Amino acid sequence: MKIQLFGISKDIVGQRELEFPEDPSIVTVLDLKKWLLKTYPRMGNLNSIGIAVDLEYADDTLAIGNAKEIALIPPVSGG
Repeated sequence: MKIQLFGISKDIVGQRELEFPEDPSIVTVLDLKKWLLKTYPRMGNLNSIGIAVDLEYADDTLAIGNAKEIALIPPVSGG
């Protein structure tokens, strides 16, 4: 499964997508967020980051094992 990256999250990682890590401890959205912060510490500089699972925003408790698509949605500003 691929993790799609947008905006500043793409800049931090240096690519548009990541392969989902083969780590059995990553079960929920929160587990994925913790892995991202550990692997890419600069993600901690973001005020927030949303995670969409199968095209819908997900809360931290959502299990992601059967997901087809995951996307990181960084904070955006506009005017």
